[in-house]
Amino acid sequence: MGHVEQPHQQVPSGGDPDEKTLRFRRAQSVTRAEEITEKEQKARKSQHDKPCHKPQDSLFSWSSGFDNFTGFVNWGFLLLSMGGIRLFLENLIKYGIMVDPLQWFVVLTGQNIEGREHPSIVLLVYCCVPIVICLLIEKAISVGIFSHKLGSWIHIINIFFLVSLPVIVIHLKADQFSLIGGMSVSMLYLVVFLKLWSYIQVNFWCREAIKKASAKSTLRRQSLSAPHWILSDWEDPDLVHDQSLEDEKNGTQEEIDQSIVKYPDNLNIKDIFYFILAPTLCYELNFPRTTRIRKRFLVKRILEVFLGIHLIMALFQQWMIPSVQNSLIPFTKMDYMHLTERLLKLAIPNHLIWLCFFYLMFHSFLNLMGELLHFADRNFYNDWWNANNIDTFWRTWNMPVHRWAVRHVYIPVVRRGHSKSVAGIIVFFISAFFHEYLVSVPIQTYRIWAFTGMMAQVPLSYVSRYVEKHYGARWGNIIVWSSIILGQPLAIMMYYHDYVISHFT
Repeated sequence: MGHVEQPHQQVPSGGDPDEKTLRFRRAQSVTRAEEITEKEQKARKSQHDKPCHKPQDSLFSWSSGFDNFTGFVNWGFLLLSMGGIRLFLENLIKYGIMVDPLQWFVVLTGQNIEGREHPSIVLLVYCCVPIVICLLIEKAISVGIFSHKLGSWIHIINIFFLVSLPVIVIHLKADQFSLIGGMSVSMLYLVVFLKLWSYIQVNFWCREAIKKASAKSTLRRQSLSAPHWILSDWEDPDLVHDQSLEDEKNGTQEEIDQSIVKYPDNLNIKDIFYFILAPTLCYELNFPRTTRIRKRFLVKRILEVFLGIHLIMALFQQWMIPSVQNSLIPFTKMDYMHLTERLLKLAIPNHLIWLCFFYLMFHSFLNLMGELLHFADRNFYNDWWNANNIDTFWRTWNMPVHRWAVRHVYIPVVRRGHSKSVAGIIVFFISAFFHEYLVSVPIQTYRIWAFTGMMAQVPLSYVSRYVEKHYGARWGNIIVWSSIILGQPLAIMMYYHDYVISHFT
């Protein structure tokens, strides 16, 4: 076989071979340690000193390509477990066993509250009234009893009265509401408010689509066809066969169409209450359904919900309450050194309870409801723990709320001609308002700490994106975790301080 010259061995006419070799070595020079010339490798191997070294980078160098750090993960988990056990033993030595399920029942159900009216139970039952009113308004609009404009105004009055009712009743009968009663009422009324918003908007989209379709059908010219009696005497057999296939296809399509619910057939009690109970905030006329209930899966979720509630309450009573109480004096005196120490100490139990609550709510409870209702879309969360910036975290950790915000706020605002930045700020504003609603209304301490914390996510998102772009995804993820771990306990300390000041001084 003939000798094939390598491209780097070719010397241009008039060029110096030494100069060419120099050019070759400079052109191929990179930062990797193993990049040496092939000639040097052969020269080393031809020696009789039995070489044991080869070009390679240290494992901690980015250029090494090594990525198996499982041992360090195990080390970190073991170290974290040892620290957690130490804190647990310190808590037991200092406070003793404070877990008392009977006390949970007394405080959360309001057995220590004078009076027997139990307005929280009345409000929970009354929640069905605005749902039925919303359905009746939609039916009136669909048959032409109400105009769209009149129906829209009645809808606005109905849903805003719905979300305002807990604020009014809890303020008037504050001494008759237990903690769990106020929280349950506020959460339920807020969820129903968001669901009815989606229900109203989706039905409006359906009406508009029907109007546009009917307008196009009236403008479409009628196609002319020959009478059937003219074609009957000289039909083509192939044409008849094709027509039979087309009829069969149309029959199948008709069966599918009959199983699909169309507007306004969806306007009934069964449909709207299924949507109210379903683990979603976005309404559809035809939800994806499963064919059966997985009994083993259902039992697992029931056990997780039962055990998860008790675990959260035990952690709250044994670990959270003492840390919050001990933060009152440093926060009142604005002793920044001790305040920082209290914040860091409170951050650990708070974050652990938050993680347990996330799993309990978004995996156990929502999957439990989805299984009972044959609801097939179980995308309740994405991998928020890998978020490299604040925006990604808020788009992935709570998918029902994110999907509702994008579908019913962000996209409509953008379609009205506003920029994406303005639409994003509006979404954060609405989210901040409802975060404040869920905190201030049950504890009857009206401050703006939760609202401020949510709005602070807007500038923090720009900071996290800047860090991710210039310093890497890992540092962006660290900022996300830092905001989660430190932001919540700071808000808790502020609310507890204001609650004590407003109720006990």
